[in-house]
Amino acid sequence: MANRYRILFVCMGNICRSPIAEAVTRSMAQRQGVAAMLELDSAGTHGHYHAGEAPDARARRVAARRGYDLSRLRARPVIEADFDRFDRILAMDEANLAALQRLCAEDSWSKLGLFLDYAEGLGISEIPDPYYGAESGFERVLDLCELAAKGLLADFSRRQGGN
Repeated sequence: MANRYRILFVCMGNICRSPIAEAVTRSMAQRQGVAAMLELDSAGTHGHYHAGEAPDARARRVAARRGYDLSRLRARPVIEADFDRFDRILAMDEANLAALQRLCAEDSWSKLGLFLDYAEGLGISEIPDPYYGAESGFERVLDLCELAAKGLLADFSRRQGGN
């Protein structure tokens, strides 16, 4: 089998948005039969604050209600090797995209982007950080991640010559 396409999802602490993005994309990829062609991971630009921790309990609860399992995920920081290892590195917002640009060499910038750019027609480009809000904020993150993952996987299928 050819090399897998590697995607890294990035937020600040790697305990809310990016693990949700990883789990949603993995689940959708499994349902579409393309999971074996992908390697998915998540990390945080400030992930050292939460390194080794499970995702936020609210994220796990909201995701579980929709059938997504975050229980095996653990927070980690973005590391220099990620910029070589991954084909695409998708930030949840502009601040984390800027942090990624500061962390990597300019020749890796073409790998960087915003996850929500794959959800066309929304009129927004950032997935808001739900950490300091109510559980409803996590529901909104999940909604946005589902839309973006659908677009990301459609883009991946087009690039692979699929439907």
